[in-house]
This record gives sequence, C-alpha cells and structure tokens, in this order.
Amino acid sequence: MLTVLNKTGRPGLAEVYLGAVRNDPDRLVEFVDACDPAAGDRSAKWVIIVSTQLGCPVGCLMCDAGKRYQGNLSAAEILAQVEQVVTANRRDPNTCAKFKVQFARMGEPALNDEVLRALWRLKDLYPAVIPCVATIAPAGRERWFGTLLGLRDYFRDFQLQVSINSTDPGQRDRLMPYPKMPWETMARFGRSFYRPGHRKPMLNFAVCGDWELDAGILSRHFDPRWFAVKLTPLNPTANGNSNGLRDRALTAQVLESRARELSDRGFDVIVSVGNSEEDEIGSNCGQAVWRHLARSPELEKSPAR
Repeated sequence: MLTVLNKTGRPGLAEVYLGAVRNDPDRLVEFVDACDPAAGDRSAKWVIIVSTQLGCPVGCLMCDAGKRYQGNLSAAEILAQVEQVVTANRRDPNTCAKFKVQFARMGEPALNDEVLRALWRLKDLYPAVIPCVATIAPAGRERWFGTLLGLRDYFRDFQLQVSINSTDPGQRDRLMPYPKMPWETMARFGRSFYRPGHRKPMLNFAVCGDWELDAGILSRHFDPRWFAVKLTPLNPTANGNSNGLRDRALTAQVLESRARELSDRGFDVIVSVGNSEEDEIGSNCGQAVWRHLARSPELEKSPAR
C-alpha cells in the first residue's frame, strides 16, 4: 500500500516522509510528522500532515506540489500515511491531549471524494482526532462541502482553512490559477460551518510584498463573527523562487502591522512564523517529492498517467 523511500528532518520538530504507493516508485506521496516544541512532547500535541493527491492540479505559483499531477489517492492510501507515522512512533494518538490530522500536504482535498471516506474511517481509528482541511474552495464542489459539513459534528473539533492569499481577485487568480468559488458562496458555507465555542473557519494568507491584503475588503465579504485570519510569511520553494517570490525575510513588524489592521476590523488573527530549520528540512508542500525528482531525472521526465 505504502512504501517509505526516505525520511528527513528532526524528531521533536518535523520529519518529512517520502513514500510510494501502488508498488510503483513513480507514484510519490509526502507526509509529515510534526511537533510543537513549545507544547512539549507528543502527549501534549501531535500533528500529522497528509497528502490527498499525487501532486496537485491547482498549480499555485508558490507551491512545488503542482509540478507533477497524477490523480487522486484512495482513502486507504491517505490513511496509510497516518498509520505509518503512528506505527513509527509506537504511541497511541488517542492518549494525546491534542491529536490533529491535517489534509494539507500535496493535493486539493475538495477535489477528491476519497477524502470524505478517509474522514469517516479516521474517526473510527482515532476517536479524539481533530481533522483540519486546507482548501482553495474549488468551484463546482458545493456538494463535497455539503458532505463535509455533515461530517463536522462527528468530531469534537474540526478545523477548516481556506487559502485566500490576496484580496485582489485578479492577483488571487494568478497566484492560484484554478476555478474557485465566489467569495459569497464561501462566506455562506463558512457561516454554516462555524459552531459557537469552536474554532472559526480560517482565512489563510501567505504574506508577500505586493500581495494585496485589504482588511476592509476582507471584512465586507467575510464576517469577523464567523471567520478568523491566519498570517504566515511566504515560505521558500523551488517554484516560488522561479516565479520571483522570495519574501521569507518579511519583518515581524510587517506581519504585526497587517494583524493590527485586521484586528481593528474585528477579526481574530493568528500570526504563524515557523521555525527556519523547517525550510532546510523541506517541510513546505511538494518539496520532498520535488527534491527526489531533481535527483531522479528519469522519474521527473516520465509522463503523468
């Protein structure tokens, strides 16, 4: 089902797995075993980040996952990534204070119906799990999101993150060149998804020099009563570098200024600046597969099927 080809990183921070599925070394996935050093060991907080597709069809300018798309993973192949990390650590996630599985590595989860099946089975395997789905909210997938909404109440908590990245529609389309839901549709779904006492749906922004983030525009489309905002620096990737996107060195003052503007509009804001060591590990989406392909040109040139 899943063969581990390589593992890099540092225990206690992040370890990135590179694997192959279907007994085919050309079918590559990557997944991450992550810890928050500030939270202590995995008994306090444990995060596993999984891929949902073989590559990604979206083709974001800042992401390495879109370089080589080969279709959807099955529910079993998605869950095998979780089981591999759990087995390697010889720890029962059900004993953790917070155990999260993030559908946020390679692939757009909302384009794969098998993600919904994986969520059903994940609850049976790990009753206390907190799923997190990260998406661009692709157009035409309203039925998928409706089913996701129905699954929400089976979990003690459920986190939804939607990548926005720019409040300028044209710029947003250039950064994420794939058909996306209108903001009005996203806003209606997010309002339905929110449960009082639980985390609000998160609007994600990778902050980069000239990418527009207008707090006024955002608040007109997304009510701060139902939505929160997460700001991160733009992390370095091969694709981002080739597209001239090199803003990892954003100052803390810039992020704090953006956060204040959003807070003034009523948003709850999280500023998330990762450990710089993670950039060396290659913990950004698509990096593990891309680095492997760079060392294996015969795979890189093989046609996607």
